[in-house]
Amino acid sequence: MNGLFITIEGPDGAGKTSVLNELYPKLQLTAKRSIVKTREPGGIPIAEKIRHVILDPINDQMDDRTEALLYAAARRQHLVEKIWPALEANKIVLCDRFVDSSLAYQGAGRGIGMEEVAKINEFAIEGTTPDVTLYLDVDSDTGLQRIIKNRTNQIDRLDSEGLQFHQKVRHAYLKLADANPDRIIKIDARKRLDEVVKDCFYELLTRYPDYFQS
Repeated sequence: MNGLFITIEGPDGAGKTSVLNELYPKLQLTAKRSIVKTREPGGIPIAEKIRHVILDPINDQMDDRTEALLYAAARRQHLVEKIWPALEANKIVLCDRFVDSSLAYQGAGRGIGMEEVAKINEFAIEGTTPDVTLYLDVDSDTGLQRIIKNRTNQIDRLDSEGLQFHQKVRHAYLKLADANPDRIIKIDARKRLDEVVKDCFYELLTRYPDYFQS
């Protein structure tokens, strides 16, 4: 499969969506190929509906394994409809979250087990792995403070979890980064937004000169 698959990961409050929205137009100006910006869960109608079910605070009785399976189902459909066709067309895919999120949130945060969640997702993704992952790292206290301060809409089911849950998530992300140093680039997300975007931009242009003009 051709193309370049880039994912952005991080715990809640790391600023992933803000960084992606700022990074995307900068990459467009330098990219030698078309860029597809998307997110998980979501990106396509079916997956967006699953996203609503997962994150709706009213669904507070959802079983942890049900949650993990719904994420994997949304991911599968997203791959089939959007990510795989884009990569096959030699495009650049810039995605907000992928399997690492499930490993961190459901595997570690929910306590299902990272290996168990990896097995669920392997069935869904058939070996698809990002070429590079920008991991935006922020401590859990700062992340939760940002959530409370900046959220203008309703806080979702995962945002509303306590400090211990978010600490487990961050620890899992750091473990994944240590285990995959060739794929996962750790970015200090405690910095100002413009500095974080600059760091992400530099890493991509430096690593992939065939895809981006410096």
